[in-house]
Amino acid sequence: MQPKISMMLITFAAEDPGSWGHLVDRVRAADAAGLDRFALSDHVAFGENMEVYGDPKAGGIAGGRQPTGPDGHWLEPLSTIAHLTAVTTRLRFSTSILIAALRRPAVLAKTAATIDVLSNGRLDLGVGVGWQREEYEACGLDYATRGAQLDHTLEVIQTLWREPRADYSSDQLSFNAIHANPKPRQADGVPIWVSGTVNPRSMRRLARFGSGWIPWGPDAADLPAGIAKMQAAVAAEGRDPEGIEVVANLPVVADDTGVVDYAATFASTPALAEAGVTDFRAGMRLANDAPDAEARIAELVGEFRAVTA
Repeated sequence: MQPKISMMLITFAAEDPGSWGHLVDRVRAADAAGLDRFALSDHVAFGENMEVYGDPKAGGIAGGRQPTGPDGHWLEPLSTIAHLTAVTTRLRFSTSILIAALRRPAVLAKTAATIDVLSNGRLDLGVGVGWQREEYEACGLDYATRGAQLDHTLEVIQTLWREPRADYSSDQLSFNAIHANPKPRQADGVPIWVSGTVNPRSMRRLARFGSGWIPWGPDAADLPAGIAKMQAAVAAEGRDPEGIEVVANLPVVADDTGVVDYAATFASTPALAEAGVTDFRAGMRLANDAPDAEARIAELVGEFRAVTA
Protein backbone atom coordinates (compact mmCIF):
# COMPACT_ATOMS: atom_id res chain seq x y z
CA MET A 1 0.00 0.00 0.00
CA GLN A 2 1.49 3.31 -1.10
CA PRO A 3 1.84 5.66 1.91
CA LYS A 4 -0.28 8.80 1.85
CA ILE A 5 0.40 12.25 3.25
CA SER A 6 -2.27 14.25 5.02
CA MET A 7 -2.69 17.31 7.21
CA MET A 8 -5.11 18.52 9.86
CA LEU A 9 -7.38 21.29 8.63
CA ILE A 10 -7.80 23.73 11.51
CA THR A 11 -11.55 24.35 11.70
CA PHE A 12 -11.60 25.90 15.15
CA ALA A 13 -10.50 29.20 16.65
CA ALA A 14 -10.14 30.55 20.16
CA GLU A 15 -12.24 33.56 19.13
CA ASP A 16 -14.62 34.26 16.28
CA PRO A 17 -12.40 34.76 13.19
CA GLY A 18 -15.11 36.73 11.45
CA SER A 19 -14.80 34.68 8.28
CA TRP A 20 -13.92 31.07 7.47
CA GLY A 21 -13.28 31.77 3.81
CA HIS A 22 -9.62 30.84 4.22
CA LEU A 23 -10.69 27.17 4.48
CA VAL A 24 -11.81 27.18 0.86
CA ASP A 25 -8.52 28.76 -0.21
CA ARG A 26 -6.59 26.18 1.80
CA VAL A 27 -8.31 23.09 0.42
CA ARG A 28 -8.13 24.36 -3.14
CA ALA A 29 -4.39 24.90 -2.71
CA ALA A 30 -3.93 21.42 -1.23
CA ASP A 31 -6.05 19.83 -3.97
CA ALA A 32 -3.84 21.41 -6.61
CA ALA A 33 -0.64 20.61 -4.71
CA GLY A 34 -1.30 16.88 -4.50
CA LEU A 35 -2.02 16.41 -0.80
CA ASP A 36 -3.85 13.13 -0.21
CA ARG A 37 -6.15 13.94 2.71
CA PHE A 38 -7.29 16.62 5.14
CA ALA A 39 -8.56 15.59 8.59
CA LEU A 40 -11.02 17.66 10.65
CA SER A 41 -11.63 17.49 14.40
CA ASP A 42 -14.97 17.43 16.21
CA HIS A 43 -16.64 18.97 19.23
CA VAL A 44 -20.36 19.56 19.49
CA ALA A 45 -20.26 21.53 22.74
CA PHE A 46 -17.99 22.25 25.71
CA GLY A 47 -18.36 22.22 29.45
CA GLU A 48 -15.93 24.15 31.60
CA ASN A 49 -13.72 21.30 32.83
CA MET A 50 -11.17 21.57 30.03
CA GLU A 51 -8.34 20.10 32.12
CA VAL A 52 -9.94 16.65 31.81
CA TYR A 53 -8.41 16.40 28.33
CA GLY A 54 -5.09 15.80 30.09
CA ASP A 55 -6.43 12.67 31.83
CA PRO A 56 -5.90 9.41 29.88
CA LYS A 57 -8.46 7.66 32.10
CA ALA A 58 -11.15 9.94 30.70
CA GLY A 59 -10.04 9.36 27.11
CA GLY A 60 -7.66 12.30 26.93
CA ILE A 61 -3.90 12.27 26.61
CA ALA A 62 -1.33 12.75 29.37
CA GLY A 63 -0.25 16.38 29.44
CA GLY A 64 -2.68 17.29 26.66
CA ARG A 65 -4.32 20.68 26.39
CA GLN A 66 -7.28 21.71 24.28
CA PRO A 67 -6.38 24.42 21.75
CA THR A 68 -9.26 26.66 22.81
CA GLY A 69 -11.22 27.40 25.94
CA PRO A 70 -14.90 26.49 26.33
CA ASP A 71 -15.92 29.54 24.27
CA GLY A 72 -13.82 28.46 21.29
CA HIS A 73 -15.48 28.32 17.88
CA TRP A 74 -15.55 24.78 16.38
CA LEU A 75 -17.11 24.02 13.01
CA GLU A 76 -19.06 20.78 12.74
CA PRO A 77 -16.84 18.52 10.61
CA LEU A 78 -19.33 16.72 8.38
CA SER A 79 -21.09 19.94 7.44
CA THR A 80 -17.72 21.50 6.71
CA ILE A 81 -16.55 18.54 4.63
CA ALA A 82 -19.77 18.67 2.60
CA HIS A 83 -18.97 22.29 1.78
CA LEU A 84 -15.31 21.69 0.98
CA THR A 85 -15.75 18.65 -1.25
CA ALA A 86 -17.76 20.91 -3.56
CA VAL A 87 -14.71 23.08 -4.26
CA THR A 88 -12.18 20.24 -4.69
CA THR A 89 -11.85 17.32 -7.09
CA ARG A 90 -9.44 14.69 -5.74
CA LEU A 91 -8.58 15.53 -2.12
CA ARG A 92 -9.96 13.12 0.50
CA PHE A 93 -11.49 14.31 3.76
CA SER A 94 -11.60 12.54 7.10
CA THR A 95 -12.93 13.20 10.57
CA SER A 96 -10.29 12.85 13.25
CA ILE A 97 -12.05 12.16 15.34
CA LEU A 98 -15.83 12.24 15.05
CA ILE A 99 -17.61 11.57 18.35
CA ALA A 100 -20.02 9.46 16.36
CA ALA A 101 -22.33 8.40 19.19
CA LEU A 102 -23.49 12.02 19.61
CA ARG A 103 -25.38 11.62 16.30
CA ARG A 104 -28.42 9.39 15.80
CA PRO A 105 -27.14 6.39 13.80
CA ALA A 106 -29.62 6.48 10.91
CA VAL A 107 -29.12 10.22 10.43
CA LEU A 108 -25.32 9.81 10.55
CA ALA A 109 -25.55 6.99 7.99
CA LYS A 110 -27.58 9.21 5.65
CA THR A 111 -25.34 12.24 6.13
CA ALA A 112 -22.13 10.33 5.47
CA ALA A 113 -23.59 8.46 2.49
CA THR A 114 -24.78 11.74 0.96
CA ILE A 115 -21.34 13.34 1.31
CA ASP A 116 -19.69 10.23 -0.11
CA VAL A 117 -21.99 10.15 -3.13
CA LEU A 118 -21.67 13.85 -3.91
CA SER A 119 -17.87 13.77 -3.49
CA ASN A 120 -17.48 10.61 -5.58
CA GLY A 121 -16.18 8.53 -2.68
CA ARG A 122 -13.79 10.94 -0.94
CA LEU A 123 -14.92 10.56 2.69
CA ASP A 124 -13.40 8.67 5.61
CA LEU A 125 -14.87 8.58 9.13
CA GLY A 126 -12.34 8.56 11.95
CA VAL A 127 -14.31 7.85 15.13
CA GLY A 128 -13.74 7.69 18.86
CA VAL A 129 -15.47 8.00 22.22
CA GLY A 130 -14.17 11.45 23.14
CA TRP A 131 -13.20 12.59 26.63
CA GLN A 132 -15.80 15.09 27.79
CA ARG A 133 -18.72 14.11 30.04
CA GLU A 134 -20.52 17.43 29.46
CA GLU A 135 -20.66 16.85 25.71
CA TYR A 136 -22.61 13.63 26.19
CA GLU A 137 -24.87 15.24 28.77
CA ALA A 138 -25.67 18.10 26.36
CA CYS A 139 -26.83 15.48 23.85
CA GLY A 140 -28.89 13.59 26.45
CA LEU A 141 -26.54 10.58 26.48
CA ASP A 142 -24.87 8.54 29.19
CA TYR A 143 -21.14 9.24 29.30
CA ALA A 144 -20.45 6.03 31.24
CA THR A 145 -21.65 3.84 28.34
CA ARG A 146 -20.01 5.84 25.55
CA GLY A 147 -18.00 2.88 24.25
CA ALA A 148 -21.08 0.70 23.87
CA GLN A 149 -22.91 3.61 22.24
CA LEU A 150 -20.14 4.02 19.67
CA ASP A 151 -20.23 0.30 18.86
CA HIS A 152 -23.99 0.48 18.45
CA THR A 153 -23.70 3.51 16.16
CA LEU A 154 -21.13 1.81 13.92
CA GLU A 155 -23.15 -1.39 13.78
CA VAL A 156 -26.28 0.45 12.67
CA ILE A 157 -24.64 2.68 10.07
CA GLN A 158 -22.77 -0.21 8.45
CA THR A 159 -25.99 -2.26 8.38
CA LEU A 160 -27.82 0.58 6.62
CA TRP A 161 -24.95 1.13 4.17
CA ARG A 162 -24.57 -2.52 3.21
CA GLU A 163 -28.06 -4.01 3.28
CA PRO A 164 -30.59 -3.17 0.55
CA ARG A 165 -33.40 -4.11 2.97
CA ALA A 166 -32.10 -3.75 6.50
CA ASP A 167 -33.23 -5.45 9.69
CA TYR A 168 -31.67 -4.67 13.06
CA SER A 169 -32.38 -5.42 16.69
CA SER A 170 -30.60 -4.47 19.91
CA ASP A 171 -31.48 -3.29 23.41
CA GLN A 172 -31.39 0.28 22.08
CA LEU A 173 -33.04 0.07 18.69
CA SER A 174 -35.05 -2.27 16.46
CA PHE A 175 -36.24 -1.89 12.88
CA ASN A 176 -37.32 -4.14 10.03
CA ALA A 177 -37.40 -3.83 6.24
CA ILE A 178 -35.72 -0.43 6.20
CA HIS A 179 -34.52 1.03 2.91
CA ALA A 180 -31.86 3.76 3.08
CA ASN A 181 -30.54 5.08 -0.21
CA PRO A 182 -28.32 6.18 -1.79
CA LYS A 183 -25.60 3.88 -0.54
CA PRO A 184 -22.05 5.25 -0.27
CA ARG A 185 -19.97 5.13 -3.45
CA GLN A 186 -17.23 3.16 -1.69
CA ALA A 187 -17.56 -0.61 -1.45
CA ASP A 188 -18.93 -1.73 1.95
CA GLY A 189 -19.60 1.89 2.90
CA VAL A 190 -17.54 4.83 4.06
CA PRO A 191 -14.22 3.58 5.56
CA ILE A 192 -14.20 3.69 9.38
CA TRP A 193 -10.95 4.59 11.17
CA VAL A 194 -11.08 3.63 14.85
CA SER A 195 -9.21 5.77 17.37
CA GLY A 196 -7.81 4.40 20.61
CA THR A 197 -5.04 2.72 22.52
CA VAL A 198 -4.45 -1.02 22.24
CA ASN A 199 -7.04 -2.19 24.74
CA PRO A 200 -9.63 -4.96 24.46
CA ARG A 201 -12.61 -2.70 23.71
CA SER A 202 -11.01 -0.53 21.03
CA MET A 203 -9.32 -3.50 19.37
CA ARG A 204 -12.59 -5.42 19.27
CA ARG A 205 -14.14 -2.30 17.69
CA LEU A 206 -11.31 -2.08 15.14
CA ALA A 207 -11.60 -5.76 14.26
CA ARG A 208 -15.38 -5.50 13.76
CA PHE A 209 -15.73 -2.19 11.99
CA GLY A 210 -12.40 -0.64 11.07
CA SER A 211 -10.58 0.01 7.83
CA GLY A 212 -7.91 1.99 9.69
CA TRP A 213 -6.51 2.71 13.13
CA ILE A 214 -5.78 6.12 14.69
CA PRO A 215 -3.30 5.32 17.50
CA TRP A 216 -3.59 7.20 20.77
CA GLY A 217 -1.48 7.85 23.84
CA PRO A 218 1.52 5.57 24.43
CA ASP A 219 0.76 3.51 21.33
CA ALA A 220 1.04 6.62 19.17
CA ALA A 221 4.30 7.54 20.91
CA ASP A 222 5.94 4.20 20.02
CA LEU A 223 4.28 3.28 16.75
CA PRO A 224 6.27 0.19 15.71
CA ALA A 225 5.50 -1.45 19.06
CA GLY A 226 1.93 -0.14 18.99
CA ILE A 227 1.28 -1.49 15.49
CA ALA A 228 2.64 -4.91 16.46
CA LYS A 229 0.34 -4.98 19.50
CA MET A 230 -2.61 -3.81 17.42
CA GLN A 231 -2.07 -6.50 14.82
CA ALA A 232 -1.79 -9.21 17.46
CA ALA A 233 -4.94 -7.97 19.21
CA VAL A 234 -6.95 -7.82 15.96
CA ALA A 235 -5.77 -11.32 15.01
CA ALA A 236 -6.88 -12.56 18.44
CA GLU A 237 -10.35 -11.22 17.59
CA GLY A 238 -10.39 -13.47 14.53
CA ARG A 239 -9.60 -10.89 11.86
CA ASP A 240 -6.58 -10.79 9.59
CA PRO A 241 -4.91 -7.42 10.34
CA GLU A 242 -3.43 -7.25 6.85
CA GLY A 243 -4.74 -4.16 5.11
CA ILE A 244 -5.67 -2.18 8.21
CA GLU A 245 -4.36 1.33 7.63
CA VAL A 246 -2.54 3.30 10.34
CA VAL A 247 -2.08 7.04 10.98
CA ALA A 248 1.19 8.54 12.23
CA ASN A 249 1.71 12.14 13.28
CA LEU A 250 4.64 13.62 11.37
CA PRO A 251 6.10 16.74 13.00
CA VAL A 252 7.52 19.11 10.40
CA VAL A 253 11.00 20.31 11.41
CA ALA A 254 11.54 23.96 10.50
CA ASP A 255 13.80 26.80 11.57
CA ASP A 256 12.68 30.14 13.01
CA THR A 257 12.06 31.53 9.53
CA GLY A 258 9.83 28.63 8.49
CA VAL A 259 12.35 26.87 6.22
CA VAL A 260 11.65 23.15 6.46
CA ASP A 261 14.40 20.58 7.06
CA TYR A 262 12.98 17.74 5.00
CA ALA A 263 15.78 15.31 5.81
CA ALA A 264 14.96 15.63 9.50
CA THR A 265 11.20 15.70 8.92
CA PHE A 266 11.17 12.45 6.95
CA ALA A 267 14.01 10.68 8.76
CA SER A 268 11.71 8.12 10.39
CA THR A 269 9.26 7.79 7.50
CA PRO A 270 10.72 4.70 5.74
CA ALA A 271 10.93 2.70 8.98
CA LEU A 272 7.40 3.67 9.99
CA ALA A 273 6.07 2.74 6.55
CA GLU A 274 7.81 -0.61 6.89
CA ALA A 275 6.15 -1.06 10.29
CA GLY A 276 2.72 -0.49 8.77
CA VAL A 277 1.98 3.25 8.75
CA THR A 278 -0.05 4.22 5.68
CA ASP A 279 -1.09 7.82 6.44
CA PHE A 280 1.55 10.33 7.52
CA ARG A 281 -0.17 13.38 9.03
CA ALA A 282 2.19 16.32 8.59
CA GLY A 283 2.13 18.99 11.27
CA MET A 284 2.74 21.97 9.01
CA ARG A 285 0.98 25.12 10.18
CA LEU A 286 0.07 27.66 7.53
CA ALA A 287 -1.16 31.16 8.19
CA ASN A 288 -4.75 31.78 7.10
CA ASP A 289 -3.65 34.43 4.64
CA ALA A 290 -0.50 32.69 3.38
CA PRO A 291 -0.32 33.36 -0.38
CA ASP A 292 2.29 30.64 -0.87
CA ALA A 293 0.23 27.79 0.63
CA GLU A 294 0.03 25.80 -2.59
CA ALA A 295 3.77 26.04 -3.21
CA ARG A 296 4.61 25.04 0.38
CA ILE A 297 2.23 22.09 0.36
CA ALA A 298 3.47 20.99 -3.08
CA GLU A 299 7.06 21.05 -1.84
CA LEU A 300 6.09 18.96 1.20
CA VAL A 301 4.24 16.46 -0.96
CA GLY A 302 7.09 16.23 -3.49
CA GLU A 303 9.68 15.56 -0.81
CA PHE A 304 7.39 12.95 0.78
CA ARG A 305 6.85 11.15 -2.53
CA ALA A 306 10.62 11.03 -3.09
CA VAL A 307 11.17 9.35 0.27
CA THR A 308 8.30 6.86 -0.02
CA ALA A 309 8.52 5.97 -3.71
